[in-house]
Formats: sequence, structure tokens, C-alpha cells
Amino acid sequence: MVVTSPEPLLCVSPGPAPPPPSGPSGTFLLTVFLKHDQSRPLDALNEQLRNQKYYENFPPDGIEVVSWYVMMGIGQVVTLRVPAERLREINRVIEQTAWGGYHTEFYPTYDYKAVGITQHDKAQRGG
Repeated sequence: MVVTSPEPLLCVSPGPAPPPPSGPSGTFLLTVFLKHDQSRPLDALNEQLRNQKYYENFPPDGIEVVSWYVMMGIGQVVTLRVPAERLREINRVIEQTAWGGYHTEFYPTYDYKAVGITQHDKAQRGG
């Protein structure tokens, strides 16, 4: 028995490849949300972070800080460039030094800026 497809397959060109990620090979971006515990005053939180040696240990030596912002009413948002083999180390530093002062969330991240701007510029030109 011969089976034929009722319609030919349609091939779609994916368009140009996005630019390669910036940074050394074997690294990725990790965005860390450090949400303030708003049930306690800031001075008490900072004292706890000092006692837990947060300021001495985060970020670990050799980890690149790509950005570090304060989001008013939320806390801090830190994006790190992390060698894959050091992910556990980042996690442990946060667990041992930031917990209690911050509620934490982690998000693997990638740099989309060049792609987004290219797409925007292309759309503005009508293409």
C-alpha cells in the first residue's frame, strides 16, 4: 500500500538567525528577585543580612553582575552571568545569606535586546 499526503508540505523560512548570546561560552544569565519581607523594617532586614554575611558573599567572587536594580515596593532584581558549573554555588549563597531578609525567585534569562530592537526597526520600515 502506498500512502500519499493529500497536500504538499509547506516549508517556511525561519528568517535570519538571532545574534549569538553575549558573554563567554558555557555561561547563562540568571535573574534573581530578592523580594523584601515587608513585615519587618528595613533596618532590621539589613542587620539580619549583615549578620548572615550576605553583603560579604553575594555575589560570589568571579560572578559577573550584569545589572542590579531596586524595584520600589518589591525589592532588588539582580541579573548575573553565571558559568553553568557554578549555579549550585549561587543557590547556596542565597540560601545561607539572603533567606530571612528576602523572599527569592530565580529565572534563567537570555539577552533579547538586539533581536527585539531589530524586529522593531524592521516593523517600522514596513518589512
